[in-house]
Parts: sequence; structure tokens; C-alpha cells
Amino acid sequence: MKLTAQRLVELAMVNPINAELVARLPALGLDQCLLTAGCLFQAVWNHQAGLSPDWGVKDYDVFYFDTDMSWEAENEVIERASELLRDLDVNIEVKNQARVHLWYPQRFGMPYPQLHTARGGVDRYLVAGTCIALAVDTGEIYAPYGLADAEQGILRLNPITPQPELFEHKARSYQARWPWLRIEDPRTA
Repeated sequence: MKLTAQRLVELAMVNPINAELVARLPALGLDQCLLTAGCLFQAVWNHQAGLSPDWGVKDYDVFYFDTDMSWEAENEVIERASELLRDLDVNIEVKNQARVHLWYPQRFGMPYPQLHTARGGVDRYLVAGTCIALAVDTGEIYAPYGLADAEQGILRLNPITPQPELFEHKARSYQARWPWLRIEDPRTA
């Protein structure tokens, strides 16, 4: 069965944490609020492997976009989200994508472009097939590279983040948990 946006949402919502996040996050009133990363694409891999939908999910990523790029404004959102979601007892990472370029170089030792949308952060994941997000207000799936790689278990370098060493590390960490995933060598792609 071909992985469609609707099927991806169905698989992701089997994880009760995802369902709660989608139900509760609109209360924060965040602009461009997205549930993204592993909690979505790993639901597909877990379904295919016959595992629990939340197996291997290290954290739940929530992106939003606020032109107030102060740490104080982002921290206030993080604190409100923490209070709203405290009973879920999982690691939830809330990040204002408008400010990533301010802290990324110091933390990771390389430049990061200033983003203009929350989707811009999703676009920059190292593995193309993991660039997937769910808009919490509309239920729309955003997947700039489509869903075929997630469905087929193909891990390929995202062309807009050509960092082969970091890609290799990330891809190997996924493959260690889901051994059937196939890594496409960025040097031969």
C-alpha cells in the first residue's frame, strides 16, 4: 500500500502522545505550529516492523515561527508548553525556527541560514525522507521530498544540507534501530 499523507497521519495518531499533542498544541496559539521529525516517520517504520508506534521515539519536536527572536519569548512558549503537556511524561522539544540561526553555529560549529518559516526548519533535516511535518491546526502533512523514502526505508542525503559525515552518523543511528533501512551512499547518489 502506497504511503499517502492520510495514511501517515493514521499511523502517527496510533501513538497516543502524537494524538494528545495534536489535540492540545492549538491551545498555545503558536504561528505555523508543526509536529515534526521522528514521532511521524518512525511511526511508519514501526508499523512496518511490527513494533509499538512510539518505539524508538527519543523526543517529540514542535516547531513554530515567531518574529520575536528573543530567548525570553521562546522560553515563555517552552514554559507554557511544558505546563500544558507535563502529564504526557515525554521529552518535548519546542523551538522557534526564527531563532535557530542565532544559536546553531555556537552549538554545532557551522553556520545556519536565517529561516523565514517553520517549514524551513523541516526542509533542513539531514535525511531527505525524514523531512516530514504535520500542521497541528489543519492536519496537513508537509513533506518537501515526498513520502516514498519513508515508506521504502531509504535514507538519502538531503540535497540542501550536504553534510555527508553528519548524514552518515544520523543514518547509521536509524539503521541500528531499524536494520532493514537502506542507506544511499551520498558519494554515489
